[in-house]
Amino acid sequence: MEQDNLNERIWQVVAAIPKGKVATYGQVAALAGAPRHARYVGTVLKRLPAGSTLPWFRVLNARGELSFPKDSPAYQRQREALEAEGVEFIGARVSLVSFGV
Repeated sequence: MEQDNLNERIWQVVAAIPKGKVATYGQVAALAGAPRHARYVGTVLKRLPAGSTLPWFRVLNARGELSFPKDSPAYQRQREALEAEGVEFIGARVSLVSFGV
């Protein structure tokens, strides 16, 4: 599987996550045709250029949690972006049943 092609498919899957919904890294990997590559999805999103309009913030871990440390600016940015779209948190988690794709 060619890496650039996989990156493109990951970007397409993330771009297709509807506003107000979330997906897990594993779901994105599976939908991109690369099951068991959830960590790679995180790597691809981490390498997005500054100013990218890809809705990276809609991708969560398998527990429905943000992957950044809770006291980090990145955690706050991601949480605020999700809440602005109507995604609700129960403590530090998002219900994947209610808000998952």
